[in-house]
Amino acid sequence: MSDSQLKKSLPIVTRRTAVKGGFATLGAAAFVGAISPLRHAAKETTAAEFMQQHYQELSDEDKRKVIARLEDETKEEYGADVTIGDDRPLPGTKFVYAINLSVCNGNGKCVEACHKENNHDRATNQSYIRVLEMPKGTMDMEQGNTTYTHTVPDDGKFYLPVQCQQCDEPPCVDVCPVQATWKEEDGIVVVDYNWCIGCRYCEAACPYHARRFNWKKPEVPAAEVNPDQSYLSNRIRPQGVVEKCTYCLHRTRRGRLPACLEACPTGARVFGNILDPDSNIRWLLENKRVYVLKEELGTKPAFFYFFDK
Repeated sequence: MSDSQLKKSLPIVTRRTAVKGGFATLGAAAFVGAISPLRHAAKETTAAEFMQQHYQELSDEDKRKVIARLEDETKEEYGADVTIGDDRPLPGTKFVYAINLSVCNGNGKCVEACHKENNHDRATNQSYIRVLEMPKGTMDMEQGNTTYTHTVPDDGKFYLPVQCQQCDEPPCVDVCPVQATWKEEDGIVVVDYNWCIGCRYCEAACPYHARRFNWKKPEVPAAEVNPDQSYLSNRIRPQGVVEKCTYCLHRTRRGRLPACLEACPTGARVFGNILDPDSNIRWLLENKRVYVLKEELGTKPAFFYFFDK
């Protein structure tokens, strides 16, 4: 039986309403039958998808099958041909980001680039980046405003882009009850979107408001789907899961720069491998006075901010 035939023949279950491992005691068929009446607004999932192992437990052959299924589903649901990679961390690499707040002028091009690059829902104009308009003299995010509509930059203000800080002590990872999110060797915190149950504990735990919950199935016109995707990055995420910035790992692990950096017209963004002694980011961190957000929380962000003066 083909994957498509199997998908049509199996009952529908909802991943968000299930407790991982339940089928171990009930048996797969019994467990699927037991939870199928609990369907609601979350992503509906076939039994084959539900019983997929955690990403870190999949063999290379299993990954190929899963990725092939996801590519087929994207073609069926969005009318777009995509290639989903399995991009792994590069040896000897620790990715770090920094932003020059003296240069950022709040233009929002980074927000737009993230929206398009990462196949976000078009109707909600979602992005992993928020740009806060801040009063000068403070780094307190709570004093920032993201809804400004006037011409930028404004007198007496500076602009603070905030996205996932890729913490070395990520509270979002600690609270996940099913280990759907974890930190990889190159410093990037990732999510297995096929394993996430949508409990939103990670969203609540993040002090930077860097996680996003998919309340509905993303709407992306076929012509606007970014076809260059990665399993742990910018593939179109299902409804009912929490997603996040991955430093565009589908680009950075292939030797490219994050989309937000390439779109920045002011040159405010700096990205690179801190383990490379000749990298721009290494020089910056050794020669500039840098700040991290909410340092008192001990999350140890890999995202830095600095001013020219």
